[in-house]
Amino acid sequence: MKISTRMLPFAVLICALLWGSAFPGIKGIYADWEAHGLRATLPNRLLLAGVRFTLAGLILLLVSNHPLRQLKHVSLKKLLWFSATQVYFQYTIFYTALAVSGAILGGLMVSTGSLWWLLLAPLILKTPWPNKQQWALIIAGLIGVIIAVYRPGSGSGNPVLGAALFSLSTLSGAIAVITLQGLLKTMGARAATGWGLLFGGIMLSLSSISAWHNFTLLFTPTVTLLTLYLTLVSAVGFSIWNYLTSIFPVNLLAGYRFLIPVCAVIESSIFVKSESPGIGIFIGGTIVIASVIGLQKYHQTPASSPAKQTK
Repeated sequence: MKISTRMLPFAVLICALLWGSAFPGIKGIYADWEAHGLRATLPNRLLLAGVRFTLAGLILLLVSNHPLRQLKHVSLKKLLWFSATQVYFQYTIFYTALAVSGAILGGLMVSTGSLWWLLLAPLILKTPWPNKQQWALIIAGLIGVIIAVYRPGSGSGNPVLGAALFSLSTLSGAIAVITLQGLLKTMGARAATGWGLLFGGIMLSLSSISAWHNFTLLFTPTVTLLTLYLTLVSAVGFSIWNYLTSIFPVNLLAGYRFLIPVCAVIESSIFVKSESPGIGIFIGGTIVIASVIGLQKYHQTPASSPAKQTK
């Protein structure tokens, strides 16, 4: 099924709502651990993420067309790098950022992914460099981030460290999307996403060996339900998003990403009771989102390529 440009915002909105709900979902798990006398240590966080993404990868591979056959036609080195950037590095940093900072700030910092895309795509994909208007909007977005970090609101933990980690997380995600473009030449988007999530989940799980003996303590009924939900968020969200990257230019998608921080901030504000947005989030967030919308106006769209069949 090919998604038209007119339907693109709605497809991105589905991803935004799913990914936005992950912020309060993970915070809910951390709160449950704390209620049971457990801490969100690095091994515990890695185990949680490992279970989530391993399951998500298996689900996608089960509904892909001949994933093993497709695996034979792709560079294993490139696939493992994709797995590392999309899952291992991105979510090791992301789960750590949520442990030291707030979900509302994290939701806003998702916007930095669009900025990374515009800076990395010319270097790797040889797309045009940002023009003067785009550079001005990129700088405005960075100013908005600084304002948000300065007054993020209550329950934000360490906003400076959190903002730095969230930015590194979105950088890893941007590299993953660019890496994916090479994989899609010989593999369907669904299979590539499934293998990426599976291998990334295994990497996370192996890095959390010291927490395995606490598995039954960590995965309480509440945590188990939230983990299963987050698994579906990953499987469905990444499947849709990576399919979109196979039929639309990266710069075009970068412009629509403003929906993701909007949904993330709103959902975190509603469901994370220990947090409330401060004046910095409102002012800085408005500047950031306005800059991202502006970048969409000035994006340069390369010639469209035919849609790939989702496998």
